[in-house]
Amino acid sequence: MAMALCLENYIDSLDPTTLPRVLQILCGIYSEGKGSVYEMQGQVCCLSTGEIIKIIGFKVVKVKVKSCEFIEGNISPFAVELPLDYPGFFKLHVDPCPYTSLKDIVRSVKIGDNRLGHPHFWSTVDIQLNDIFIKKGEHIVLNSLAEVDGEECVNCTVIKGAKAKTLRIPLSFEGTFHECEDDQFYTLKEIVEWKISKHRRRVVKLMKTMATWEESPYNEYLHSDVYLLPVYEVQAVARFGMEILRIPSNLDVEVKDITESYDLNSFVQPMSLTDVYKRPNEDFPLLAVIVDEQCIYKSLMSGKQIIIHSKHLFNTIIASENRSDLNKKHFLIPKSYKGRFKRRPREFPTVYDLVLAIKNNESLHVIATKEFVPEYAEFASVVVGDQFLVHRCQSVEVNHEGEKCLIEAVACERIMEKDCEQVLLPTYMEGGFVEVVHDKKQYDISEICKQFSLPFNVKVSIRDLSINDNLAALASLRIEEEIADPCLLISLSDGPSECFRVPVQRVSMTIQVMRGLDADIPFPTPTFAVEEISEEMYYMLRRYENSTLLPPPRPPRKPQSPLTSTKTMRLLPPQSKKPDPPKSPKFSATGKPRNKAKSQKFVPDVTAKSENIVPTLITEPGAPATDTMLLNDLENLDLSDKHDYEYINENEIEDIRKLLNENEHLSKKNCESEKETQ
Repeated sequence: MAMALCLENYIDSLDPTTLPRVLQILCGIYSEGKGSVYEMQGQVCCLSTGEIIKIIGFKVVKVKVKSCEFIEGNISPFAVELPLDYPGFFKLHVDPCPYTSLKDIVRSVKIGDNRLGHPHFWSTVDIQLNDIFIKKGEHIVLNSLAEVDGEECVNCTVIKGAKAKTLRIPLSFEGTFHECEDDQFYTLKEIVEWKISKHRRRVVKLMKTMATWEESPYNEYLHSDVYLLPVYEVQAVARFGMEILRIPSNLDVEVKDITESYDLNSFVQPMSLTDVYKRPNEDFPLLAVIVDEQCIYKSLMSGKQIIIHSKHLFNTIIASENRSDLNKKHFLIPKSYKGRFKRRPREFPTVYDLVLAIKNNESLHVIATKEFVPEYAEFASVVVGDQFLVHRCQSVEVNHEGEKCLIEAVACERIMEKDCEQVLLPTYMEGGFVEVVHDKKQYDISEICKQFSLPFNVKVSIRDLSINDNLAALASLRIEEEIADPCLLISLSDGPSECFRVPVQRVSMTIQVMRGLDADIPFPTPTFAVEEISEEMYYMLRRYENSTLLPPPRPPRKPQSPLTSTKTMRLLPPQSKKPDPPKSPKFSATGKPRNKAKSQKFVPDVTAKSENIVPTLITEPGAPATDTMLLNDLENLDLSDKHDYEYINENEIEDIRKLLNENEHLSKKNCESEKETQ
């Protein structure tokens, strides 16, 4: 017999694959003057004792964040609620609790058809399964569930160094499994959808926040490790109504699950567009009624009868306005777009970006916008205005402290006044290049995706006259990626004069399927318009298609002695105006500075608001020679990790600021004392 639970605990433990579920209200809510009538977001329902409701879905609407510090029982120093669109990136801490079987893992974690739904685990002992041997600690990636001869299994991939082997493991397999370390960063919404296990605490740490939210009041609570508690919105229907009730899971209501003893057909059967899309092709066309909608088409309103003709997977192109500020627009362009484009120059921040651009053997002519001084004689120096024809990527052998090592480089032709010079540029080179476009041809969107490497810069030269073309007004457009967009073809039942292509991932609509229709009903060709999407939807669509490409590693550097072996750095008080950071000293192939600096010292500029402390040069007449040694040491010191990225400890920066303020205050006090003495 089912136990009585509060609604919040019931929803938190509910497996969404078992929906719908029928609940009986054992202890309802009552308010003076209204009795058991409950109102939420303009909807009224009755949650009195004995009422029967059917749960058809639930989703997380916000997240409660609690500190991991000084936890005693359930008491935490703070608890704050974050919206799902909080624009920060979090790192996951490994769940310390082991799993005892694959069934235990599958019941707790989410497994899906995109890369976020492929969790990684490792076993504490060696495993022998048929002809595959899994060593202790090797990553076991869970890809999908399967059933073979009546036995439930998991399709897995075992990562063995640079190789991977696929196998199928039964859910009944027992052992001790741990979650693998995850070095990726995730948004709050992605963590909620894919990375929070049932009945387990998910501990995270905020790593990065968008600049527009740096002054957010939430940030003061996220300086340390926190754990996340989802707050749900429950979608339910009453016995005698078609409206979907949206009930917060933290209502003080006790419920009992009576699904096994109740007739589900006594309720209406609302479905989401995603649920409809999962139905087999043989079920279409369908006659349905729109129950609830937040749609981009004004004709598809609540209460309208519709015909769902079929489902299709359309190829769509993601593009963005080519501008540097934060207000650029994002678009989805259909492959049927009839406009034409002309090429616009691309920008390449590194030589590695040139490598990506020549993968399709296309010719590339660029102009350098930054200078570069090589660390090895095999590579060419670059000055602003140099022009190059980029050819191919190759490995170059260099001599580093008597040892030979290979560095990836790009073979180019430097265009001179009378001839060309064959040169090599290392892929780690942090320069800057702008493309020189010689092509005056006009292309359609399909030709661009087929012939060129994306991203690709264009401008509309001939607008699409069949639609309201909002791309024609843009000075430059960046074609970024081609994606698959699942859609339903829908028309109104009272005469299919217009057919709509409704994307199931970007439109929130709930329908009640009335019945299937016997034969295909003719319908006009659906309209395909350029769709402007939000920044959140843009990043969501791009993130699920491709994982981030990592930059190449930096070349080896000479090991240096610690700075303390020369002289301790002197900290200066903050300046009213931040001086321009100096250019790095130019080094010749022998490693010696080309232009000798006069007596100089390096001082951290703590007034800078960027993530890194920018070194600032100050000059003092008559300073000792050890200061020049300090300059060389700091110039060659390797403070970077493998990819030259660094996370700055904000507490350390704050300590430096406090020290500077104390020094400034002490200096003023000493000056005042000297004046009084005089």
